[in-house]
Amino acid sequence: MKCAAWVTLSFGLALAALVGLAEPPAKSGSSAKDQEPTKKKAPVADNQACFVCHANFDEEEMADQHAKANVGCIECHGASMAHRNDENNITPPDRMFPKEAVDPDCVRCHDTHDAPARKVIARWQERSLGNRDPKETVCTDCHGEHRLAYRTVRWDKKTGKLIPGATVKQTAASEAQVLPKP
Repeated sequence: MKCAAWVTLSFGLALAALVGLAEPPAKSGSSAKDQEPTKKKAPVADNQACFVCHANFDEEEMADQHAKANVGCIECHGASMAHRNDENNITPPDRMFPKEAVDPDCVRCHDTHDAPARKVIARWQERSLGNRDPKETVCTDCHGEHRLAYRTVRWDKKTGKLIPGATVKQTAASEAQVLPKP
């Protein structure tokens, strides 16, 4: 199974070459270094609208790797226009992922786990997941830190309904602690 973003990227690069948007050939008489083909940088997803509030994801591993593959926040979370325009921060994004929805969404694009077993075990130990049942582990337990460390609001991830009075601090093991409002 291939990710739609990769297909779109490949088609876009092929189209650019066909219509002459590719690099022009080097001029004769230029140095050998000048004649080396330059690699075109692949498009990078523009997540700036999300990073206005979610700046912590600007350098987060999972968001960064997906952006470099031209897969932006909206690919998983939807355009979330109402969420982006809500200055009171009470409107949830279009799509959130309760734990049971994480893996099914990841396999839309990532149909295999291509890491060697030793690397998987090392990451498992690094993330202190060894005391958890492996059947309860989801992709994001090992890949990235794609959770807010501190939330001013909390929504039910299945229904999108606001949970009133909840200020939440996420722990590294992805267990939420509800804290009293200050």
